[in-house]
Amino acid sequence: MLGYERVRSFAIFHLFFALPSLLVIARWLLPLSLPVWIKLAGAIALLVVSQYHLWSRFSSGSVFAPEFPRPVVLLFNWAFGAVLLLAVMQIAIDVANLVEWSIRRGAWSMPEAVRYAAAALAMLLAAIGVANAARVPPVTDVTVAIPNLPPQFEGYRLLQLTDLHLSRLFTVRWAQAVVERANAAGADSIVVTGDFIDGSVQMRRDEVKPLAQLRAADGVFAVPGNHEYFFDYPAWMRRIDEQGIRMLPNAHVALRRDGAALVIAGVTDLSARGAGQQPPDLSAALAGAPAGAPVVLLDHQPRNARAAAARGVALQLSGHTHGGMIVGLARLLEPANAGFVSGKYQVGDMTLYVSNGTGLWPGFALRLGRPSEMTRLTLRRTVG
Repeated sequence: MLGYERVRSFAIFHLFFALPSLLVIARWLLPLSLPVWIKLAGAIALLVVSQYHLWSRFSSGSVFAPEFPRPVVLLFNWAFGAVLLLAVMQIAIDVANLVEWSIRRGAWSMPEAVRYAAAALAMLLAAIGVANAARVPPVTDVTVAIPNLPPQFEGYRLLQLTDLHLSRLFTVRWAQAVVERANAAGADSIVVTGDFIDGSVQMRRDEVKPLAQLRAADGVFAVPGNHEYFFDYPAWMRRIDEQGIRMLPNAHVALRRDGAALVIAGVTDLSARGAGQQPPDLSAALAGAPAGAPVVLLDHQPRNARAAAARGVALQLSGHTHGGMIVGLARLLEPANAGFVSGKYQVGDMTLYVSNGTGLWPGFALRLGRPSEMTRLTLRRTVG
């Protein structure tokens, strides 16, 4: 029975990703006045593109780690993105045609020029989206008001990196450039809110090396994301610790200045229990923290923000959603993330910041209107 369920899940997963290509074949390709052999070749190409995640699984054993040369990963993401965008455009065109037909009761027709124009636009947008995804992101400045922040921490700067997804797409050169830009940001602390990698320790041995060069006056702190649990979590925790990054799995560190304290706490990811690891435990993370000190919580997923606010956390930093990647897609991600997908939210007395991500999963590397970022958060004092 277990084997049947795995096969069933496998089939459903890959059929789901085939749906845009099937729609494009049926509603865009077949109606074109082209020779049959060209249509057949086009249909095969579209189906090959649709199974990018299957080829990734064959390349590494995981859909999360496509072990192809970087140009091939970029090409697959461009083609996959173009097909998805064309499918959406084709649906919009069909709806418009249906409305026109219902009003005029005329023949259902579409000039081929419209079909070709839609395809050209989809390919252009996909190229822009992949370029946006693959870039080294700029530093985005955000100011956060912290009730009763000790004067000693007025203007304190945290640099948040998240969702690096170091892989064949986000390579050692990209990681080195990110580290150099992060160090130049002049933050007091650097925090990484999970999803460092896509791949095993052996696969990513080179890509993670630049992280050892991250530098900030008070240190570099981090929590795991869900992807660390996909690739031998204990091994990755040891490897990240070897890079000089202090992991905070259900733990905290108290930063002190002239008798005042600021707490940076972290929790494990919500997927930990399913991997047989310690689930997130905010009580454990805050155990022994200085009374009255403001708490900055690192939690890869934003879903539990309201519970953190109820516990008196002043600022929560999260990632995971990649900001929705494409404008409009964020709405579809809101239910799974308690309504928190991109940017700054006020949750009771707590500020939640959900970063769009520094990198993103190489299985869908497309950004349109949701730019990647490194976020420099400056803490300002408010008296409540």
